[in-house]
Amino acid sequence: MSDILTVSDLCLWYGSHQALKDININIPEESITALIGPSGCGKSTFLKTLNRMNDLIPGVRITGEVKYRGEDIFAPSCDVGALRKQIGMVFQKPNPFPMSIYDNIAYGPRTHGVRNKVALDEIVEKSLTGAAIWDEVKDRLRKNALGLSGGQQQRLCIARALAVEPAVLLMDEPTSALDPISTAKIEELTMTLKEKYTIVIVTHNMQQAVRISDNTAFFLLGELVEYGDTEKMFSTPTDKRTEEYITGRFG
Repeated sequence: MSDILTVSDLCLWYGSHQALKDININIPEESITALIGPSGCGKSTFLKTLNRMNDLIPGVRITGEVKYRGEDIFAPSCDVGALRKQIGMVFQKPNPFPMSIYDNIAYGPRTHGVRNKVALDEIVEKSLTGAAIWDEVKDRLRKNALGLSGGQQQRLCIARALAVEPAVLLMDEPTSALDPISTAKIEELTMTLKEKYTIVIVTHNMQQAVRISDNTAFFLLGELVEYGDTEKMFSTPTDKRTEEYITGRFG
């Protein structure tokens, strides 16, 4: 399995505060990588660096290298719009646009120049099917997306991300605002999606990391403490700090 993202000596500062310290990690494609660690440890900051979402925050300074399919994403020649088409993002709280279910999904493809109605219809159905929500919404595509339940809205946001055909999906605690049944649906969906996509997911829920991820990275105070096979890390962690965190002694 080849690596789709390669991170070398990555450091990030918010003003004078260093949030990431010398991160080195390779993320294999068509797999699920979980990022765990206590609040404020840098895992969400790291996630947002992978598609340059941190560019939007004033006072951010980054050194080191992130390569996507061998290309440096911080190179002046990098087209950030094209990068974000390849590396999509799903946020903690479902954030559908205040428009119809159909228009939510068609928004990205339209932005990238798709105008043909037949093509858009196909993308909408394919994306909603891919996010396991088509059967629930196919008869109300013209209704406002804000009328959906929280769990449905989150699957809609996943469908919206899939509509522009990314290779990587970044998920920032996608189930933390959801009930257990909706959470189970998203977890099941995530495991199906890895057949076609690479998924990097931030989670506070260690059981979730165990259930769905192939590899886990443990962050603490801006450092990557340990990274490797999920099963191995949770059964025999190599670093004492990892062991203390996963056994609930802090965090």
